[in-house]
Amino acid sequence: MKTLRLYGARLLVVLLLILVTYNASGSSESGAGTTWILRVPGFNELNSVTYGNGLFVAVGGSPDSSTILASRDGVTWTERPLPTSNRLHGVTYGNGAFVAVGAKGTILTSRDGATWTARASGMGDWLLGVTYGNGTFVAVGDDGAILTSPDGVSWTQQTSRDDDLYGVAYGNGTFVAVGYGGIILTSENGVRWTVRNSPTRDRLYDVAYGNNTFVAVGHRGIILTSPDGVRWTQRASGSNHLLSVTYGNGTFVAAGFEGTILTSRDGVRWTQQTLSTKNFLKRITYGNGLFVAVGFGVAILTSPDGVNWTRQISGTRSDLFGVAYGSSPLFEGGRFVAVGENGTILTSSDGVRWTELSSPTVNTLQGVVYGGVLFVAVGQNGTILISPNGVNWVQLESGDNNLQSVTYGNGTFVAVGWNGTILTSSNGVSWTRRTSPTRDSLQGVAYRNGTFVAVSFYGAILTSP
Repeated sequence: MKTLRLYGARLLVVLLLILVTYNASGSSESGAGTTWILRVPGFNELNSVTYGNGLFVAVGGSPDSSTILASRDGVTWTERPLPTSNRLHGVTYGNGAFVAVGAKGTILTSRDGATWTARASGMGDWLLGVTYGNGTFVAVGDDGAILTSPDGVSWTQQTSRDDDLYGVAYGNGTFVAVGYGGIILTSENGVRWTVRNSPTRDRLYDVAYGNNTFVAVGHRGIILTSPDGVRWTQRASGSNHLLSVTYGNGTFVAAGFEGTILTSRDGVRWTQQTLSTKNFLKRITYGNGLFVAVGFGVAILTSPDGVNWTRQISGTRSDLFGVAYGSSPLFEGGRFVAVGENGTILTSSDGVRWTELSSPTVNTLQGVVYGGVLFVAVGQNGTILISPNGVNWVQLESGDNNLQSVTYGNGTFVAVGWNGTILTSSNGVSWTRRTSPTRDSLQGVAYRNGTFVAVSFYGAILTSP
């Protein structure tokens, strides 16, 4: 059996413990973090956001899940339960109700942004945008789908061209829908639609109305303006792809790829703003004196003026795969530790304010646990990290397969991974490979009621006392 070795020998751990004891009693931790409330795991993204009835509502999801977040101030966000697992792409507010639309013809409604009800759309096309105006909700989507509803509950399918429609807005007595190939449609009532001449063949992803002007944005940074939805003029932007545009506080704000933000007072002259994020920003809205932009990686940015922006969710762009909580006399109170891709490690004393730490590895970390007086994190290429306080970390040398999960019970750490790998340790420092009855990759391990249980990618279940 192979025993794993500690970089720099065990003396380094002893020195680390002494250092931590000093820090806990006489100094404070350093580092910059960002306040966050929710980090949806995996590859979820936020696709749209709206404001109504004193509430911001953001929607999104992954290919097999849906997400809705709600916030009174744009800073503190709460995830809401949903009656569907279909990804959501658009949301709006009107006539006292929120309406969200998404994959497979999904339509949800809510009066308070908290409790949501699924409504029948009568179609399976993906719905990508929705708006409210003139007493009517209008939803648009793939293959030229257009649905209308007076209340968000009962919907009627309307006739249009077959081009995919990505965005829709209402202003000056007119609905404007935009989409693939630069298509622009207008309607006074949402029922009868007219194709308008477009100065571009680039995809138009969104449209907004403000200051007596419609503004449409899209592929390759295209920006079009119109006083009536009929006559359109192309404007210069010189930016990345633009995915969303809104109007508020006398300003148009457009958002898109790699954290692109543009602002304009008139829709004609645009200024690019500087952001600290490279997240793709997929939708933007204005309400309660605040612009709110949302995008990939569950990014939420807020700004009072469209120029100065604050990131509200997560102090990292990395996906996070594990989280643990521990409490010890070595550090004041309890501490959360979250780990993820590229060796990402975050810590928090309250689960609200998180600090990203310097990590001794760039290997992706898949799991973390607290046991005895030690945090243990495991991951790619057999990586094992240990820390007595969740802040100061030491890397161990394993030379093993990828490790996918770690747990603690009965005075023993157990880590599992690819090809049936099972490692055990009584102290988190010295690890021993154990004989495994499977070559399946082990994805998870837990301890309860005197028994360790490990599960594999192909359905194997292993138990051990």
